[in-house]
Amino acid sequence: MVNRNNYLVAKVYLEYLDSVQQLDACSIGRYWCYLKYLLIWADEALLSTAADVRPTFAVYLTTTRLDGESGQLAPSTLKKVIQTVKRFFQWLKMNYPSEYRKLPPAWIDTLRTPRGAQTVVDHQFITVEEVQCLAHLTIADDDLALRRDRAAAILLFLSGIRAGAFSTLPIDAVDLPNRTIRQWTSLGVETKNDKSATTYLLDLPELLAVVQDWDDLIRAQLPPTAMWYTPVISQWGEQTLSSDAPGANRAIAVNKRIRNLFKVAGMKYQSPHKFRHGHAVYSLQHAKTMADYKAVSMNLMHQDIRVTDSIYAPLASNEVQQRISGLTSAPAVPTAPAGEMAAFINTLSKGQRSEALMAIAQLMTQA
Repeated sequence: MVNRNNYLVAKVYLEYLDSVQQLDACSIGRYWCYLKYLLIWADEALLSTAADVRPTFAVYLTTTRLDGESGQLAPSTLKKVIQTVKRFFQWLKMNYPSEYRKLPPAWIDTLRTPRGAQTVVDHQFITVEEVQCLAHLTIADDDLALRRDRAAAILLFLSGIRAGAFSTLPIDAVDLPNRTIRQWTSLGVETKNDKSATTYLLDLPELLAVVQDWDDLIRAQLPPTAMWYTPVISQWGEQTLSSDAPGANRAIAVNKRIRNLFKVAGMKYQSPHKFRHGHAVYSLQHAKTMADYKAVSMNLMHQDIRVTDSIYAPLASNEVQQRISGLTSAPAVPTAPAGEMAAFINTLSKGQRSEALMAIAQLMTQA
């Protein structure tokens, strides 16, 4: 029997996700399904004593299912249940310190996917080289649908925007000269958890030129409130642009059209979300400082940089191989700078060079 106090505090947590974190109803329903596993596992024991319950929660998940379900949980579902429960316990420790003071933080840290249930998945994303191949695809000027789809694919990569938000993006929300996208719900953009933010495009001129070509075309024919990924109407062999509002399944339509684009290009299909992955991986691989890393996270509209790290930090396997191989390479031998000044510096002792550097730095501050 589920402990009543456990049930009530779980409901309070769901209310927190709704009112404070502002998650959508679908996400909250999913988290409630995950928390049910925890409540049933704890049975009549208080969650504050969870560290003493046996079998452990991880072991329990590998041996049981909720009523009406069959088969074992998929590794991906196991991982999501564990992550949800871990965040729940961290929230309990923070908001109910006296009730949960005896629950060791170290025990919460041990919550992880059980051994044997973990799967090795190669990180899937589209590369900038693949997007460049799409950019070079030859398309007839009167094939508006395919021109739109190519521009859409490239903008998905440059922006890292989710397909749902992209499919509801009005022309007015796109500012290519300043490389910005206004993902604002006030403009009708349907973002995850109804967040609003101004995000930015990668500065890749070759790709931006293709997007700009489509942007110029639609701005000349459609009002600012029309969709950037506008419907294309075919009639009597001629294609025209439409200012109609997007349908309820517009994101699915984007997915189908991107699939067709890959088919025309003779390339392996990658879903719109793989373009978001590609944007993130490309950005993180070029990040040089922690500030860059934070900027990438904010541009993806992640609530926390830890979300970015957990999803996108893994590098492509070939890059890992290159970096590991580089660890055993002989260090580069520094070469002396050329010129008369370099020749003079080489005549100085180590101490004299230090004095020279200090003198130069002092002179620079006086300049």
